[in-house]
Amino acid sequence: MDEVVISIGGRKHWLWRAVDRDGYVLDEIVQARRDTKAAKRLLVRLLKKQGLSPKRIVGDKLRSYGAARRDVIPGVEHRSHKGLNNRAENSHVPLRKRERMMQGFRSAGGLQRFISVFSAIRNLFVPPHQKRSALATHIHRIRAMAQWNAVAGATV
Repeated sequence: MDEVVISIGGRKHWLWRAVDRDGYVLDEIVQARRDTKAAKRLLVRLLKKQGLSPKRIVGDKLRSYGAARRDVIPGVEHRSHKGLNNRAENSHVPLRKRERMMQGFRSAGGLQRFISVFSAIRNLFVPPHQKRSALATHIHRIRAMAQWNAVAGATV
């Protein structure tokens, strides 16, 4: 789990994200607050979407994560250490690039709609994080493009 601050119309909003160990975005939610209630909402949405609870939660040292985990899924281990959530931190980079290109977001609802589509498409093209050869990565991207073309109805 991780959160990133995004300014919309001069007001701070937080984009809360749940990322798995391969770097795929599982769920994300835009909130105007950065507290335990927002972290709980993300955990509840994630549990409903995934259908099962995770073995462990990794986050930075924000105290809201521990409090939300104790309330929602008390039996799950919570790890917070300096470098453990780098995958979640790095998953913000493509969003930040897109945000600069779009010159910011106009509303929280627009951001929520955009990230739901953007993350799903990005997850399709990101290869799993295991050590792979260049050929395996190339084949993964060819398959992803074939799936994209099938869904989009594009002809090559």
